[in-house]
Amino acid sequence: MSDKPITTLDIRKRKHQGPRLVMVTAYDATFAALFDRAGADILLVGDSLGMVIQGHPNTLPVTLEHVLYHTAAVARGTRRAHLVADLPFLSYQVSAEQAVHSAGRLLQEGAAHAVKLEGGERMAPTVERLVAAGIPVMGHVGLTPQSVHALGGFRVQGREAAAARQLLTDAQALAAAGCYAIVLESIPAEVAHEITAAVAVPTIGIGAGPACDGQVLVGYDLLGMNPQFKPKFVKHYADLHGVIGAAFAEFQREVQAGTFPAEEHTTHATPLRLVRDEDEDRLYGAPM
Repeated sequence: MSDKPITTLDIRKRKHQGPRLVMVTAYDATFAALFDRAGADILLVGDSLGMVIQGHPNTLPVTLEHVLYHTAAVARGTRRAHLVADLPFLSYQVSAEQAVHSAGRLLQEGAAHAVKLEGGERMAPTVERLVAAGIPVMGHVGLTPQSVHALGGFRVQGREAAAARQLLTDAQALAAAGCYAIVLESIPAEVAHEITAAVAVPTIGIGAGPACDGQVLVGYDLLGMNPQFKPKFVKHYADLHGVIGAAFAEFQREVQAGTFPAEEHTTHATPLRLVRDEDEDRLYGAPM
């Protein structure tokens, strides 16, 4: 595995040259460094942080300042992976000028390499403005969490023929506008296969079947941090919930038993002897 940083050009090449792209969310420097060293191609600072970090029921409360904070932290733990930051709700929908300003801050202050925004055909003019300003853009169609209320909840999109055709139109519009990759979320595998074949840029799936040019999962999900959260598209590759619980239980037991900290975890003062300073008529400690 090369230590050379992964660029948008590298990502585009993977469409035809492979291997498939591996993308995972990260929200802090520690997890960023772990995923980066493990070989992640793309780290995404997703507005999913509103749910997995902040405890909200959806992504809508996340602000640009929140994403900036977490992106800067992830950047400090990243050496090789391509770093993408989500544009959160209402940071880019008002106008293309607003989008350029918000995205520019994520690159300038957050040290992101690119931004991701939700929406298809209607967002193409905004994508064009961002790309013209020198800001790489990753698209996102299908289930777009920032539109959760308009969509009627977190539901699979594109089941009907008309909706599937619109998703294809959306993806093609984003590619034509300059997106270098497109996330396909929660759509039928057959629709994702058709979109992947129809666009010249890589597709990255989440709940979109195996035909995409890459896959993305929330880091906390793939590590099994929350066993209660397991939608159909999530696979737990570890049981960190159990590991963390067991580690804390052992820590608690040793603290209560008085066996932690042990001698190897303890620092002692240098032994001192009392010496009288005759001039100042006082005692002071000196090394023995």
